[in-house]
Amino acid sequence: MGSDRLPVARVLIDSPLPQLDRLFDYRVPSHLTGEALPGVRVRVPLRSAGRVADGFIIEVNSVGEFDGALSEIESVVSTLPVLAPDVWALARRAADRAAGSAIDIVRLAVPKRQVRLEKQFLRDRPVDARSVAEQPITANPIIGYGSGRLEAALVAHHRLAIDAIPLPQQLPGGVWVGAWAVLMAGAAASTIASGESAILAVPDYRDQDQLEAALHAVLPDDRIVRVDARQGNAERYAAFLQCLSGRSLVIVGNRSAVYSPAFALGLIAVWDDGDPMHSEPLGPYVHTRDAALLRQELSGCALAFVGHARSTEVQRLVEIGWLQTISPNPAVLPRIVPTANQAGGERMAERARIPSSAWQIATRALRQGPVLVQVAQPGYSPRLACAQCHEGARCQICEGPLTQRMAGAVPACGWCGALAASWRCGHCGSERFRSIGAGAARTAEELGRAFPGVRVMVSDGQRVVRLTDAEPVLVIATRGAEPVAPGGYRAVLLLDGERMLARESLRVAEDCLRWWSNAIALAGPGAPSVLVGVGGSLATTLVTWRQSAFASSELADRRELRFPPAVRVATVAGSTAAVTATVAAAVGALDFDASDVLGPVETAPGTIRTILRFDYARGLDVAAILRAEVVRSAVGHRRRPGDAPGRRTSVPSLRVRFDDIEPFLEP
Repeated sequence: MGSDRLPVARVLIDSPLPQLDRLFDYRVPSHLTGEALPGVRVRVPLRSAGRVADGFIIEVNSVGEFDGALSEIESVVSTLPVLAPDVWALARRAADRAAGSAIDIVRLAVPKRQVRLEKQFLRDRPVDARSVAEQPITANPIIGYGSGRLEAALVAHHRLAIDAIPLPQQLPGGVWVGAWAVLMAGAAASTIASGESAILAVPDYRDQDQLEAALHAVLPDDRIVRVDARQGNAERYAAFLQCLSGRSLVIVGNRSAVYSPAFALGLIAVWDDGDPMHSEPLGPYVHTRDAALLRQELSGCALAFVGHARSTEVQRLVEIGWLQTISPNPAVLPRIVPTANQAGGERMAERARIPSSAWQIATRALRQGPVLVQVAQPGYSPRLACAQCHEGARCQICEGPLTQRMAGAVPACGWCGALAASWRCGHCGSERFRSIGAGAARTAEELGRAFPGVRVMVSDGQRVVRLTDAEPVLVIATRGAEPVAPGGYRAVLLLDGERMLARESLRVAEDCLRWWSNAIALAGPGAPSVLVGVGGSLATTLVTWRQSAFASSELADRRELRFPPAVRVATVAGSTAAVTATVAAAVGALDFDASDVLGPVETAPGTIRTILRFDYARGLDVAAILRAEVVRSAVGHRRRPGDAPGRRTSVPSLRVRFDDIEPFLEP
């Protein structure tokens, strides 16, 4: 066969260089025509770098797009198609939307190869997955949402915003989990019963443990696949191979689970999409919610965002008609007790920061079982100040704030971790500290004295408690670390509300509502939840349990100010020259209004940041222009002649991130 008649493979190169974020044409040599198929890993020559590169075949055609002489594929690394067509389509779409490289998303979707596991998989898998004898799955009705209403919406592959029932529920084996986990497990079981697969994404391992327990109660173990960051390379690759088996499965994990290959995808469900753990820290920084929306649009599967408090992003989708809302029966509303932040006459209650009414509720509840106390921060003293001049205590190395983890412990920097054993105030020279505020450890110490004879338990980022028992116990937990109690807590106390609301962030009220709602949902039926020191619309929202109305109000305010998610934003950061040129190119091509160009702001000597605001309809145009500038900047920083091989003289001078709201801080 002549070389001009050899098939042409279009290959995605595995390279961090943005200028290589496109498909390259390679001839498929005759001895590889049966192996060089779409989705397989290959090695190809890369002329521009004078080396061999790894890549994935995206498609194979009889004719390529390049008219000149083509290089040939050097080798097929494996005959297993690991990059599924729908996952590639998702990676390309998500990268284009975020002005990033598709290979960066492919790396999240396809784990590093484990040769032994892959060979075993190829040897043992059946020729036709449908020949595998499957245990019949019977879907259980999802309780609390009306007769079959939610199931019908899932079968019809609707896009849903589901308000979770704010109660814990007991599984058949006796384990207690949040009702949201039972809901998502039931939806997944219904999907499996129809012969389709489901992807369930949660923020962290605490949520994942609850969801897996609920799944194992309704599905066989071999229908559940876990994919998350806790897995080692071998375990993660084994789970990935299981997803490629051609069977209908439930894939459960954190944000990267959305990119998993899935046979006949019928459902994507995301729990608590407002949690910051759903924000991908690696470029191109695609949020779980956005990846789920893109994949649903490509596949046509059902989509569900489940939460106790609705994010403003989901609320926007509801208001434009993209999502349909489903709420539980009104009989399951929690009991909220707002209170002013004024301590009563009890001396120990004052020291514990508990108003007299909350003190009385906690005292009565502890006669019946566990009580949850949510606090703002871990450690003993979240902040320290000079005992003489009251100036904040700062690290003598990096100027970070000093904190104290335990009583009597040497203060340490909250930024660099350096110990402040010989600290001296830079303002007055004093060597003595004073504590400002109380963390989980100090609160536990105070409440231990306030409630003598009652067991006290701390659950925070350092000491994680996943489950407690039904005996009287005070559980002091930071937000997100609250364990589940059998039958629910007999009372929930939400402290430090004013401190939580003082955090400098665009979405501080939205976050606080979500933290408090998730804690309240751990209370038992009829058990009171006390919100300390917070009034106004937030307190009213919790008392009436109308989080969607609050999200709508927040979104209206954002629209008026043109803040996310009412509009999209792109943050352009880097050297002064690169950012200036990039912003000028975007403004010149798309005619930005002056009010939608925020900055520049100097972030370091010689480095600036500018924010561009734009409507959703202009997103792809903005991304294309900014991506072109990123490529131009990267090409300008290529290795110069005479530089050492594999080394660069400087780092790229431009970074672009879409939909990052952290720059929108209060002054």
